[in-house]
Amino acid sequence: MGCGNFFFTILVTFSVALITYNIIISANSPLQQDLPGPSRSSSSSISVDPIIQMPLHRSRGKLGSSKRLFHTAVTASDSVYNTWQCRIMYYWFKKFQNEPNSGMGGFTRILHSGKPDKYMDEIPTFVAQPLPAGMDRGYIVLNRPWAFVQWLQQADIKEDYILMSEPDHIIVKPIPNLSTDGLGAAFPFFYIEPKTYESVLRKYFPENKGPITNIDPIGNSPVIVGKESLKKIAPTWMNISLAMKKDPETDKAFGWVLEMYAYAVASALHGVGNILYKDFMIQPPWDKEIGKKFIIHYTYGCDYNMKGELTYGKIGEWRFDKRSYDSVAPPRNLPMPPAGVPESVVTLVRMVNEATANIPNWGE
Repeated sequence: MGCGNFFFTILVTFSVALITYNIIISANSPLQQDLPGPSRSSSSSISVDPIIQMPLHRSRGKLGSSKRLFHTAVTASDSVYNTWQCRIMYYWFKKFQNEPNSGMGGFTRILHSGKPDKYMDEIPTFVAQPLPAGMDRGYIVLNRPWAFVQWLQQADIKEDYILMSEPDHIIVKPIPNLSTDGLGAAFPFFYIEPKTYESVLRKYFPENKGPITNIDPIGNSPVIVGKESLKKIAPTWMNISLAMKKDPETDKAFGWVLEMYAYAVASALHGVGNILYKDFMIQPPWDKEIGKKFIIHYTYGCDYNMKGELTYGKIGEWRFDKRSYDSVAPPRNLPMPPAGVPESVVTLVRMVNEATANIPNWGE
């Protein structure tokens, strides 16, 4: 990082510290630590998502809808892995942006590599600075809240609402503004269990803030939330993420989903509740039908034998797993799954193939 960029980062960090000071004091939790700055610790960074275990159960949510425009924001590194996913995601965003019932306004890829890449002209992009080396303690996802803080402070965002999305999301139909009455709209994750981890979470959400059930079982994505609310939540989300990663007990308890818990806590600290909207997205191969869902989240590997039977946990005769393409983009015209494979998986591969067939210079 050049001297100019370093000085700029220090200025932004100082302003974030001022924003979050009162929150840190009132939370009565171990957040009195430096905001992004040099760290004595170092660790190799994780560049590819870990394999997430197959869900064992799911929960239901409530419906909420509106036609107010929201801005879609996706955080990403400049890795091949993140980049090909972002290109496919943006292709489908453009397909549905102006369709009836859409609340989809602008789009930004928040690139936290600290420098522009060759896709700036293809995808609307804001370049954010990454955390200093070693600050993420090998947990690259910590760059996400820090990148959002920078974007919200510096960008001219026209819409009053933000959809926080991820590179491995494919939009399957126009998304309306699902938030309402000052509440965010968020997908509930079965593995975010505030009640189970109450003793750990009380370090960051003290009893004087209310019952632990005020913390919703969500991550930061997918979430539609008011822009002004997110401007308050984001610095707190960043501070809590860093504090959680620094604390061995919390780090051990939450592992890869630590930053998701941090967002849920930050949202609760600011009194921003969320509509738990189960129809927000589908996650194949566990979810088999598209139904009323708006997003396909392809976080799990899809493995089948040629009879169309799921072989989860074992590499199938036919498979699609994003982690197979960590260093090279998937080729055009992936083979379709065999007969009997659920609609969700067939639709996922068909949509990947359509995008790669139409995106110029795919694979370059």
